Amino acid sequence: MTNALQGKRGLIMGVANDRSIAWGIARAMHEAGAELAFSYQGEAFGKRVEPLAASLDSNILLDVDVSDDTSIEAAFKMLGHHWPTIDFVVHAIAYSDKSELSGRFLNTSRQNFKNSMDISAYSFIEVARRAYPMMKENGGTLLTMTYQGSNRVVPNYNVMGVAKAALEATTRYLANDLGPDGIRVNAISPGPMKTLAGAVIGGARKTFKHTDQNAPMRSNATLEAIGGTAVYLASDAGGCTTGEIIHVDGGYHVLGMPQPENL
Repeated sequence: MTNALQGKRGLIMGVANDRSIAWGIARAMHEAGAELAFSYQGEAFGKRVEPLAASLDSNILLDVDVSDDTSIEAAFKMLGHHWPTIDFVVHAIAYSDKSELSGRFLNTSRQNFKNSMDISAYSFIEVARRAYPMMKENGGTLLTMTYQGSNRVVPNYNVMGVAKAALEATTRYLANDLGPDGIRVNAISPGPMKTLAGAVIGGARKTFKHTDQNAPMRSNATLEAIGGTAVYLASDAGGCTTGEIIHVDGGYHVLGMPQPENL
Protein backbone atom coordinates (compact mmCIF):
# COMPACT_ATOMS: atom_id res chain seq x y z
CA MET A 1 0.00 0.00 0.00
CA THR A 2 2.95 2.34 -0.63
CA ASN A 3 1.68 5.88 -1.35
CA ALA A 4 -1.91 4.64 -1.01
CA LEU A 5 -2.80 7.79 0.95
CA GLN A 6 -0.63 10.24 -0.98
CA GLY A 7 -2.38 13.61 -1.10
CA LYS A 8 -4.86 12.70 1.64
CA ARG A 9 -5.24 14.51 4.96
CA GLY A 10 -6.87 13.35 8.16
CA LEU A 11 -7.33 13.64 11.90
CA ILE A 12 -6.15 11.01 14.38
CA MET A 13 -8.04 11.01 17.68
CA GLY A 14 -6.97 8.88 20.64
CA VAL A 15 -3.18 8.65 20.73
CA ALA A 16 -2.05 8.23 24.35
CA ASN A 17 1.50 6.98 23.79
CA ASP A 18 3.60 5.03 21.30
CA ARG A 19 1.81 1.78 22.13
CA SER A 20 -1.66 3.13 21.33
CA ILE A 21 -3.67 1.58 18.53
CA ALA A 22 -4.23 5.11 17.21
CA TRP A 23 -0.45 5.57 17.05
CA GLY A 24 0.00 2.38 15.04
CA ILE A 25 -2.61 3.66 12.60
CA ALA A 26 -1.04 7.13 12.44
CA ARG A 27 2.38 5.69 11.69
CA ALA A 28 1.04 3.45 8.91
CA MET A 29 -0.96 6.29 7.37
CA HIS A 30 2.07 8.57 7.43
CA GLU A 31 4.16 5.88 5.72
CA ALA A 32 1.41 5.62 3.09
CA GLY A 33 1.78 9.33 2.34
CA ALA A 34 -0.96 10.98 4.39
CA GLU A 35 -0.72 14.34 6.15
CA LEU A 36 -1.93 14.09 9.74
CA ALA A 37 -3.42 16.20 12.49
CA PHE A 38 -3.80 14.93 16.05
CA SER A 39 -6.22 15.56 18.89
CA TYR A 40 -5.57 15.11 22.59
CA GLN A 41 -7.37 15.88 25.84
CA GLY A 42 -5.67 18.05 28.41
CA GLU A 43 -2.13 19.27 28.94
CA ALA A 44 -0.73 15.96 30.21
CA PHE A 45 -1.73 14.06 27.07
CA GLY A 46 -0.70 17.02 24.94
CA LYS A 47 2.88 16.69 26.20
CA ARG A 48 2.89 13.02 25.20
CA VAL A 49 1.34 13.54 21.79
CA GLU A 50 3.37 16.55 20.64
CA PRO A 51 6.72 14.75 20.11
CA LEU A 52 4.97 11.78 18.51
CA ALA A 53 3.14 14.08 16.09
CA ALA A 54 6.37 15.91 15.31
CA SER A 55 8.06 12.61 14.43
CA LEU A 56 5.43 12.23 11.68
CA ASP A 57 5.94 15.80 10.44
CA SER A 58 2.73 17.08 12.02
CA ASN A 59 2.36 20.33 13.93
CA ILE A 60 -1.45 20.39 14.02
CA LEU A 61 -2.55 19.48 17.54
CA LEU A 62 -6.08 20.05 18.79
CA ASP A 63 -7.11 19.95 22.44
CA VAL A 64 -10.59 18.44 22.50
CA ASP A 65 -12.90 16.94 25.11
CA VAL A 66 -15.31 14.68 23.21
CA SER A 67 -17.87 14.87 26.01
CA ASP A 68 -18.21 18.63 25.36
CA ASP A 69 -19.91 19.70 22.09
CA THR A 70 -18.38 23.18 22.32
CA SER A 71 -14.89 21.69 22.55
CA ILE A 72 -15.48 19.47 19.52
CA GLU A 73 -16.85 22.38 17.52
CA ALA A 74 -13.85 24.55 18.40
CA ALA A 75 -11.41 21.79 17.47
CA PHE A 76 -12.90 21.24 14.03
CA LYS A 77 -13.11 24.98 13.44
CA MET A 78 -9.39 25.21 14.19
CA LEU A 79 -8.71 22.24 11.93
CA GLY A 80 -10.61 24.05 9.17
CA HIS A 81 -8.21 26.98 9.47
CA HIS A 82 -5.41 24.62 8.47
CA TRP A 83 -7.23 22.45 5.93
CA PRO A 84 -10.53 23.32 4.18
CA THR A 85 -11.20 19.63 3.55
CA ILE A 86 -10.15 16.32 5.08
CA ASP A 87 -10.20 12.77 3.78
CA PHE A 88 -10.43 10.70 6.96
CA VAL A 89 -10.91 10.73 10.71
CA VAL A 90 -9.70 7.96 13.02
CA HIS A 91 -11.78 7.82 16.23
CA ALA A 92 -9.93 5.67 18.79
CA ILE A 93 -11.56 6.98 21.94
CA ALA A 94 -13.23 5.05 24.75
CA TYR A 95 -13.69 5.44 28.48
CA SER A 96 -15.08 3.65 31.51
CA ASP A 97 -14.33 3.94 35.20
CA LYS A 98 -11.51 1.49 35.94
CA SER A 99 -13.28 0.30 39.09
CA GLU A 100 -16.13 -1.06 36.96
CA LEU A 101 -13.92 -2.99 34.55
CA SER A 102 -13.61 -5.92 36.91
CA GLY A 103 -16.13 -8.03 38.78
CA ARG A 104 -19.80 -8.23 37.84
CA PHE A 105 -21.59 -6.31 35.10
CA LEU A 106 -24.57 -6.31 37.45
CA ASN A 107 -22.80 -3.67 39.55
CA THR A 108 -22.50 -1.11 36.75
CA SER A 109 -23.46 2.31 38.07
CA ARG A 110 -25.89 4.58 36.26
CA GLN A 111 -23.36 7.41 36.04
CA ASN A 112 -20.57 5.27 34.62
CA PHE A 113 -22.99 3.69 32.14
CA LYS A 114 -23.88 7.16 30.87
CA ASN A 115 -20.27 8.32 30.73
CA SER A 116 -19.11 5.15 28.98
CA MET A 117 -21.82 5.38 26.34
CA ASP A 118 -21.28 9.11 25.84
CA ILE A 119 -17.52 9.01 25.35
CA SER A 120 -17.17 5.59 23.73
CA ALA A 121 -20.17 5.62 21.38
CA TYR A 122 -21.99 8.94 21.11
CA SER A 123 -18.78 10.90 20.55
CA PHE A 124 -18.36 9.13 17.20
CA ILE A 125 -21.67 10.62 16.05
CA GLU A 126 -20.64 14.09 17.17
CA VAL A 127 -17.24 13.76 15.46
CA ALA A 128 -18.92 12.53 12.27
CA ARG A 129 -21.29 15.51 12.34
CA ARG A 130 -18.35 17.93 12.56
CA ALA A 131 -16.28 16.10 9.94
CA TYR A 132 -19.14 15.87 7.45
CA PRO A 133 -18.91 19.45 6.10
CA MET A 134 -15.19 18.91 5.44
CA MET A 135 -15.83 15.67 3.52
CA LYS A 136 -19.15 16.05 1.73
CA GLU A 137 -17.72 17.46 -1.53
CA ASN A 138 -15.00 14.86 -2.12
CA GLY A 139 -16.06 11.97 0.11
CA GLY A 140 -13.94 10.45 2.83
CA THR A 141 -13.58 7.80 5.51
CA LEU A 142 -14.56 7.63 9.18
CA LEU A 143 -12.93 4.87 11.21
CA THR A 144 -13.51 3.79 14.79
CA MET A 145 -12.17 1.03 17.04
CA THR A 146 -14.27 -1.72 18.60
CA TYR A 147 -13.76 -5.13 20.26
CA GLN A 148 -15.55 -8.48 20.19
CA GLY A 149 -16.83 -7.88 23.72
CA SER A 150 -19.61 -6.08 21.83
CA ASN A 151 -21.30 -9.35 20.88
CA ARG A 152 -19.69 -11.99 23.11
CA VAL A 153 -19.25 -11.89 26.86
CA VAL A 154 -15.65 -11.17 27.84
CA PRO A 155 -14.94 -11.36 31.59
CA ASN A 156 -14.52 -7.92 33.18
CA TYR A 157 -15.20 -6.00 29.95
CA ASN A 158 -18.64 -5.25 31.35
CA VAL A 159 -20.16 -1.89 30.38
CA MET A 160 -17.55 -1.40 27.66
CA GLY A 161 -19.08 -4.35 25.82
CA VAL A 162 -22.44 -2.58 25.79
CA ALA A 163 -20.80 0.66 24.67
CA LYS A 164 -18.96 -1.11 21.85
CA ALA A 165 -22.21 -2.75 20.73
CA ALA A 166 -23.71 0.73 20.50
CA LEU A 167 -20.63 1.95 18.62
CA GLU A 168 -20.95 -0.84 16.06
CA ALA A 169 -24.63 -0.04 15.49
CA THR A 170 -23.65 3.62 15.18
CA THR A 171 -21.12 2.65 12.50
CA ARG A 172 -23.82 0.96 10.43
CA TYR A 173 -26.33 3.80 10.75
CA LEU A 174 -23.72 6.44 9.91
CA ALA A 175 -22.61 4.38 6.91
CA ASN A 176 -26.16 4.46 5.59
CA ASP A 177 -26.59 8.18 6.28
CA LEU A 178 -23.31 9.29 4.74
CA GLY A 179 -22.95 6.83 1.88
CA PRO A 180 -24.78 9.07 -0.63
CA ASP A 181 -22.10 11.71 0.01
CA GLY A 182 -19.29 9.26 -0.71
CA ILE A 183 -18.33 8.97 2.96
CA ARG A 184 -17.49 5.48 4.17
CA VAL A 185 -17.83 4.48 7.84
CA ASN A 186 -16.15 1.37 9.25
CA ALA A 187 -14.91 -0.08 12.52
CA ILE A 188 -11.77 -2.12 13.15
CA SER A 189 -12.02 -4.83 15.80
CA PRO A 190 -8.56 -5.88 17.02
CA GLY A 191 -7.97 -8.60 19.54
CA PRO A 192 -6.60 -7.74 23.00
CA MET A 193 -3.71 -5.27 22.85
CA LYS A 194 -1.07 -4.28 25.39
CA THR A 195 -2.16 -0.65 25.47
CA LEU A 196 -2.76 1.91 28.21
CA ALA A 197 -6.51 1.50 27.76
CA GLY A 198 -6.42 -2.30 27.64
CA ALA A 199 -4.35 -2.57 30.79
CA VAL A 200 -7.12 -1.17 33.01
CA ILE A 201 -9.48 -4.08 32.25
CA GLY A 202 -9.45 -6.76 34.92
CA GLY A 203 -7.56 -9.91 33.91
CA ALA A 204 -6.02 -8.20 30.86
CA ARG A 205 -2.86 -10.33 30.91
CA LYS A 206 -4.79 -13.59 31.06
CA THR A 207 -7.06 -12.47 28.22
CA PHE A 208 -4.08 -11.51 26.07
CA LYS A 209 -2.37 -14.84 26.73
CA HIS A 210 -5.54 -16.86 26.09
CA THR A 211 -6.23 -15.29 22.71
CA ASP A 212 -2.55 -15.46 21.75
CA GLN A 213 -2.55 -19.23 22.35
CA ASN A 214 -5.93 -20.03 20.83
CA ALA A 215 -6.45 -17.74 17.83
CA PRO A 216 -6.16 -19.63 14.52
CA MET A 217 -3.01 -17.61 13.74
CA ARG A 218 -1.73 -18.35 17.28
CA SER A 219 -1.04 -14.67 17.80
CA ASN A 220 -2.71 -11.43 18.79
CA ALA A 221 -2.92 -8.45 16.47
CA THR A 222 0.03 -6.13 15.92
CA LEU A 223 -0.01 -2.37 15.54
CA GLU A 224 1.38 -2.87 12.04
CA ALA A 225 -1.51 -5.13 11.02
CA ILE A 226 -4.11 -2.75 12.44
CA GLY A 227 -2.40 0.20 10.80
CA GLY A 228 -2.31 -1.57 7.45
CA THR A 229 -6.03 -2.33 7.70
CA ALA A 230 -6.76 1.34 8.41
CA VAL A 231 -4.68 2.39 5.40
CA TYR A 232 -6.68 0.05 3.17
CA LEU A 233 -10.00 1.34 4.49
CA ALA A 234 -9.01 4.99 4.03
CA SER A 235 -7.49 4.44 0.59
CA ASP A 236 -9.20 4.31 -2.78
CA ALA A 237 -8.89 0.50 -2.61
CA GLY A 238 -11.49 0.58 0.17
CA GLY A 239 -13.86 2.65 -1.94
CA CYS A 240 -16.70 0.11 -1.81
CA THR A 241 -16.31 -0.97 1.81
CA THR A 242 -18.61 0.66 4.35
CA GLY A 243 -20.66 -0.31 7.38
CA GLU A 244 -18.21 -3.11 8.17
CA ILE A 245 -16.68 -4.40 11.38
CA ILE A 246 -13.25 -5.59 10.23
CA HIS A 247 -11.66 -8.11 12.60
CA VAL A 248 -7.89 -7.95 13.02
CA ASP A 249 -7.51 -10.55 15.76
CA GLY A 250 -5.68 -13.51 14.28
CA GLY A 251 -9.06 -15.10 13.60
CA TYR A 252 -10.03 -15.49 17.25
CA HIS A 253 -13.57 -14.26 16.60
CA VAL A 254 -14.42 -17.40 14.58
CA LEU A 255 -13.80 -19.82 17.46
CA GLY A 256 -16.49 -21.61 19.42
CA MET A 257 -14.07 -23.01 22.02
CA PRO A 258 -10.32 -23.10 22.79
CA GLN A 259 -7.91 -25.19 20.75
CA PRO A 260 -7.80 -28.90 21.77
CA GLU A 261 -4.45 -28.58 23.51
CA ASN A 262 -5.87 -25.82 25.75
CA LEU A 263 -9.11 -27.52 26.79
